[in-house]
Amino acid sequence: MHESFRRILFGSVFFTVTIIVAVAGYIVAGWTPIESIYMVAITVFGVGFGEVRPITSSVLRIFTILVIVAGYASVVYTVGGFLQMVTEGEINRALDARRMSKEIGTLEQHVIICGFGRIGQILAKEMKQANQPFVLIDSSADRLEKAVEKGYLVLNGNATDENILQTAGIQRARFLATVLPDDATNVFITLTSRGMNPNLIILARGELPTTEKKLRLAGADHVVLPATIGALRMAHMITHPASIDFLDQNDGGSTLNELLSRFDIQLDELAITAGSSLSGRSIEDIEVRGRGAFIIMALRRADGTTINHPDHTTPVLEGDTVIVMGHRGDIPKFAQRYTLQRQTKYRGSSRL
Repeated sequence: MHESFRRILFGSVFFTVTIIVAVAGYIVAGWTPIESIYMVAITVFGVGFGEVRPITSSVLRIFTILVIVAGYASVVYTVGGFLQMVTEGEINRALDARRMSKEIGTLEQHVIICGFGRIGQILAKEMKQANQPFVLIDSSADRLEKAVEKGYLVLNGNATDENILQTAGIQRARFLATVLPDDATNVFITLTSRGMNPNLIILARGELPTTEKKLRLAGADHVVLPATIGALRMAHMITHPASIDFLDQNDGGSTLNELLSRFDIQLDELAITAGSSLSGRSIEDIEVRGRGAFIIMALRRADGTTINHPDHTTPVLEGDTVIVMGHRGDIPKFAQRYTLQRQTKYRGSSRL
C-alpha cells in the first residue's frame, strides 16, 4: 500500500513538473501564456484540435515530442498507482478473510459471541485478556471493522442463520453468548443453537424480566438481565453504602477477582480428572488436604448441575468441577499434587 502511494505521489509530481516545463518552453519559443497552456493541454491529453501555431522548428518539434512522452508516461504511472492501491486493498481483504476463515475452522472449545454492541465489546475484551479463543458474529460492517482492528476473529452475517453458526464452528464450540439488544432475536438464536449443539453452554441476554423464562425454555443455560443487574447495583448503593464504598475504592473499576487479587486471593475452578486421587473423596476431606489453602464455594456435577455451599459430607466424583476460593499461589500447587486441571480462573484461563 505504501509503494502504490509513493507511485501516485511521484507520478503526480512528475506530471505537474512536465506541465510547468512545457508551458515555459512554449513561452520561450515566443507564444503567449494562454497559447502555451492550450498547446500543452491538447498535446498531453491527445485532443487533436491542431497546433495553435505551425511548428516549423526542429527543436520545437522535438520539444513537443518530449512533452507528449513525458505527459503520457506520468499519467499512466499515476493511474497505475491508483489501480495498484485498489487491487492491493481487495487482495489484502480477500487474504485476511481467507486467513480468518482458516483460523475459525481450527477453533476448538471456543466461544461464539453473537452481537458486537456495548455488551459484546466488553465481553470480547474480557475474552481477549483471558486468552480464551472466540469468534464474533455481527451484521454491521462498521462494528466488524472495529473488531478486526482489534485483532478479533469475525463473521459478517445474521446469527439466526444456521449456515453462519455452522461456519463459526458451533459443533466444536463450548460456549455461545447471544448479547443482541432484541429479546426475540436472542430467543431465536438460542433455540437454533440448542438444536445444532445440545452440549453447548448458552448464555443469553434479556432486556425484559419476562424474557428470562422464554430464553430458558429455548435452551439457555444462563440468562443475564443487564437492567436488573444495574437496578440491584443502585439499590445496594442506597442500602449498603459502606460496603459499596469499600468495593469501589479503585474508582469502581474492579471486578470481584480484581478486588480479591489485592489480598492475594482468587476464585478458581478445579476439574476432577480421570485418575485423580480426590475422586470419591468428600468436600471436607478435600479441604483438609488443602491445608487451609482454600475453601470450597460450590460443586458443579458432570451433568451440569451446581450445588452452592455443598455439605462437608458431599462426595466429589470424576468429571465434577470444584469451585474454590483461596491463595493464588497455593491453588496451582494443589492442582498439580492431585492431578487436577484448572479449568477457568475467573480473571482468565489457565491450563496445567
